[in-house]
Formats: sequence, C-alpha cells, structure tokens
Amino acid sequence: MPPEENAQTRVAIVTGGSRGIGREAVTRLGADGYSVVVGYAGNRELAEAAVKEIAAVGGRAIAVQADVAEEDQVAALFDAAEAEYGGGGVDVVVHAAGRMYLAPVADLDLAKLDALHRTNIRGTFVVAQQSARRIRRGGALITFSTSVVALALPGYGAYSASKGAAEALTMILARELRGRDITVNTVAPGPTATDLFLEGKDEETVARMAAMPPLERLGTPADIAEVVAFLASPAGHWVNGQVIRANGGIV
Repeated sequence: MPPEENAQTRVAIVTGGSRGIGREAVTRLGADGYSVVVGYAGNRELAEAAVKEIAAVGGRAIAVQADVAEEDQVAALFDAAEAEYGGGGVDVVVHAAGRMYLAPVADLDLAKLDALHRTNIRGTFVVAQQSARRIRRGGALITFSTSVVALALPGYGAYSASKGAAEALTMILARELRGRDITVNTVAPGPTATDLFLEGKDEETVARMAAMPPLERLGTPADIAEVVAFLASPAGHWVNGQVIRANGGIV
C-alpha cells in the first residue's frame, strides 16, 4: 500500500460489526477515515447505531445484513461497498462474525457443532474467498481465532477446533495471494469483555479468567480493535500470514 495514499478514500467491510469486537473495529476504522460497511446477521438496530456513531463524527458508513456462510450474501457486502463508495473496490475486510457454544466433547449437541462449523469455518472460508477475489492491491484481510486454541481449556473443544481451522487458512491464503500486495492475518484474542465471552459465566469464573494474564484483567474490545487497526494500516503491512495472540500474555 503506497504510504501516500489517503486513508479517507479507503473502504472497509466488517462482518459481525454490530456487537463486541466487530463493533469496536467499525468505530476504530471509521475514526481512521475508512468508509465502512457494517455487516450484521440479525440486529439491524445495533448496526444502524454503529452507522450513526460514525456519521456523527463526519465519517461514512452503511449497514448491510448478511449471513457470512452464504456466498451470495457475502458477495452482496462487497457489491454494496462498491456501489456506495464509488465502485473503486474494497481495501480492508475484518471478519469478526462468529459463534460460540461451550460443552465437554462428550456432551455437545451435534446440532450446535454443525452451527459452529457453519459460521466459524464455512463463514470464514466464504469471506476469505470473496476477499481473495475482490480486495484491491495494498489491502488486508483480518480474520479471528481465539487464544483458547493454545490454552486448550476444557469445554472449549468444538469452538477451539472451529477457530483452529481459521488459523490453518491464514498462511495458506497469504501465500496464494503472492504478487497482489494483500496481507492476511488472524487475531486470536484472549478473554475479552464481550457479550459472547460473558454469556453463561458466573462472577467467579470471570474473575478467575481475568486473573490469568500477567496484566491481570480481561481484554476490552478496544484493545483488540487497536490490533485490527494496526494490521489494516500501512504500519502493519509487513505483518503477513500470522496468528497474533492479543491476550495480555496469557499464553
């Protein structure tokens, strides 16, 4: 990406952009001057709130509903970006959409396993496929895994396995995009104070997990969005094909 390129002309798509880390990434990229497409699965109200937040500070954003596991709907995210922002293309894709179910391997409902695979594996692959076809030169694809892949916590088997698939894709796609000047990286947060993480956990469990990193706290969506912004920026463009464990030193 040429260093002289003005970030005000650049376009970003964020899946899972209505909540949690995705929402914070939308806000952060909007503050950096990106024109943003906020991809959301079902909560239009939250997605529109993110759009209004960016508009309130002079930025540009639209909300587009899409199931990340459906090729035509993900393609429509890119179509919407090109139609709304002048047809020049998309520079950054942040794939933050995800699903989590926790249970021991012996007890997990296989219907939930299928749902995890559909969103976390197929969805990541579909978004990566469209990104590989349509991100313009100098751009970046940023996907998400989890530090639980390295922590190997009981109860996280199905979720961790689905995110391990995203990690496996990262370097392969980076190499397949040789000559395109496009980076592919995966961010693997540790325990982060989002609705997805906090759901179903009692205060004792949350406190115990917050104490695990040497920094002795949970991560915040803003912590992770800063990593995303770096990888999307010219400063982060030499980082490629990597899984970045943003977790306060937990592993």
